[in-house]
Amino acid sequence: MKPITFLGDSLEELRAFPQGARRAAGMQLDKVQRGLAPDNWKPMKTVGPGVCEIRVKDEAGIYRVIYIATFAEAVYVLHTFQKKTQKTAKSDLDLAKARLKDLIRRRP
Repeated sequence: MKPITFLGDSLEELRAFPQGARRAAGMQLDKVQRGLAPDNWKPMKTVGPGVCEIRVKDEAGIYRVIYIATFAEAVYVLHTFQKKTQKTAKSDLDLAKARLKDLIRRRP
């Protein structure tokens, strides 16, 4: 089972999700750690190769967890946020891209 590494403020943002969304996101991340696909996800090629998005719907709203699991050492959560519009905000995509770029630069 791969460990999860949260980049930037992604853990704090996830902890700010309502309890139901937080629990659902945690269960889906557990699947990813075990090498399984989450129930509701899509590839995020606009962020980078191998990047995926977990989609969580809760009575309080729609939430997203952007992660990459292609590295052997860990699952990296790049960004977590509440989605407020139909299209993912450019600022959310840019933040995930920047964290991925930094991650790749720092890896040995």
